[in-house]
Amino acid sequence: MPGGTRESYAEIKPVFEAIAAKYKDEPCVAYLGPGGAGHYVKMVHNGIEYGDMQLIAEAYDILRRVLNLSTQELHDVFAEWQAGELSSYLIEITRDIFLKLDEETGQPLVNLILDTAGAKGTGQWTSQNALELGVPIPTLNEAVLSRQLSALRDERLRAAKILPGPEVKFRGSKKALIKAVRDALYAAKICSYAQGLALLRAAGKEYKFNLDLGQCVSIWRAGCIIRARLLEDIRAAYAAEASLPNLLLADSFKLAVVERLPGWRKAVQTAFQCGVPIPALSASLAYYDGYRSASLPANLTQAQRDYFGAHTYQRLDKPGIFHTEW
Repeated sequence: MPGGTRESYAEIKPVFEAIAAKYKDEPCVAYLGPGGAGHYVKMVHNGIEYGDMQLIAEAYDILRRVLNLSTQELHDVFAEWQAGELSSYLIEITRDIFLKLDEETGQPLVNLILDTAGAKGTGQWTSQNALELGVPIPTLNEAVLSRQLSALRDERLRAAKILPGPEVKFRGSKKALIKAVRDALYAAKICSYAQGLALLRAAGKEYKFNLDLGQCVSIWRAGCIIRARLLEDIRAAYAAEASLPNLLLADSFKLAVVERLPGWRKAVQTAFQCGVPIPALSASLAYYDGYRSASLPANLTQAQRDYFGAHTYQRLDKPGIFHTEW
């Protein structure tokens, strides 16, 4: 994901194209823009990666805690998902992880790994910059926060003995819930990409990177952590409408999400009822519902701001800036 001057890239282009991963016969490398454009795109790539990983972890958590699936059963579920629309590098390695046994104990290795996730900072940087630019990326933000919460293990162990939660007693169809979780994961994944690409779009304008979002997506199709079957569909959406403000507005992705909404809502509802934390899956659904809402409660927020701080407000019925002596 190189940036800098075009002249500099021209010098190193043959080398980069020779060593780059290939999608079919196409090198997954391209000049992205001036200055730090390439570094910025890589940062957001990693932010999307955080979101992807958290969404997968939450899907896994529902399946193991609500349905009590064994690691063999989890492998079988993820193997099926890898064969379909969810096919990606992260789903592929997750499938394989469930079969790995610990050499000393013979137990599934994943069950022996401490539940504290590390981080190198790129997810946090993505969240920080999104806040500065005023771009909502709740799925990516929740992925960062979830890693931070996982680090509070000693506190969580103490809280687990004190704070009650609902008893996990799912009595529905096991097959139906697995399908609902799959639908939720796919729809939330679309929202995660939509948020990351919206951030790239805003940053491209703010920092004069002149980013081509279709090109950014095209070089993620091989050789990177978030490579997935979905990316070719995203590239096609931007090829059809380069100025697309949000991925959810593309007909293909609108239909894909709408078809999966019932399952998405069922998976989120079930997790809440069973006390399974799903911050990224639920934040993704809230993002979808917020983005599709013609009316949000921000009118009340503005009234409050005007009441306590004379911050003024605008009106629906006439132009201008107003203040009320409440």
